[in-house]
Amino acid sequence: MRILVIGAGVIGSNLAADLFASGRDVTILARGEWADTLEKNGLLIDPIFSPRKKTYRIPVIRELRKEDIYDVIFVVMRYTQIESLIPGLAANGSKNIVFVGNNLTPEICVEKLPDKNVLFGFSMAAGHREKDRVVSISLHKITIGQLKDARSNEQIIREIFEGTKVKAAYQPNMGDYLLCHAAFVTPVAFACYYTDGDLKRITNNKPYLNRIIDANVEGYTAIENAGREILPDPDKDYRSRKYRRMCYTVYKIMCATVIGKICASDHALNATEEMSALNEGLKKFFEVHRADCPNYRKLEKDAGKYI
Repeated sequence: MRILVIGAGVIGSNLAADLFASGRDVTILARGEWADTLEKNGLLIDPIFSPRKKTYRIPVIRELRKEDIYDVIFVVMRYTQIESLIPGLAANGSKNIVFVGNNLTPEICVEKLPDKNVLFGFSMAAGHREKDRVVSISLHKITIGQLKDARSNEQIIREIFEGTKVKAAYQPNMGDYLLCHAAFVTPVAFACYYTDGDLKRITNNKPYLNRIIDANVEGYTAIENAGREILPDPDKDYRSRKYRRMCYTVYKIMCATVIGKICASDHALNATEEMSALNEGLKKFFEVHRADCPNYRKLEKDAGKYI
């Protein structure tokens, strides 16, 4: 199986490394100095919580030609960069395209690629890229599938990941999954901006941490009231005390430890344009569905110059 990974940031690099290590025929599309580094030195993955660094000699290309056919192309780019890639993907002969990461307009990707089998995924990896390596933590998990009512892709997903170290969870309603993820992660990004990336400043700020949860609940309520599904399944109980306690505990741990920097503030501070786009998309959704989200608006205001 020939696989192309477009985008060699933290998530794309970990995904490419996992598939390559399992014997898949993987190629990375990268550009600039980072492509030079990958070609010269290989892809160095430096796990944050492990001393076991490893270099992967994965082939690198710098452009996608229409005659270069792959069994599947993973597009692992920021939400704001996806649109610019559509024409090249449309011209290429590969059939299966998987967009991995934040995305509030997956329907547009499907619409603009009518001749493709379009899937969406969200991978559990975080960290940052340095000059010569990717410093990260990866759970080797991906949630992946198609939009609701589209043809099932469970079989091809099994073929891609079977025998690899990546645990793939099939999700047949990725549109609602990605919408819910945006409603969950954007208030956390606001907290990163409120603290200028130093989440330790709010470790003991109980009112602020509860406002993050309130904003998440407001978003989920708007999504559910609009007739959309709350995903993943454990979040369906978002109104319960159990859910609030779980979120509060997670936020406390994130703020008090390096996990918050790795999993939240690193990305939020380096991808303000993506977080701003998610924010604008969510606000438009709230407006269309006449959802009142005062806690969300207060967090947005307190995020200051970043948004």
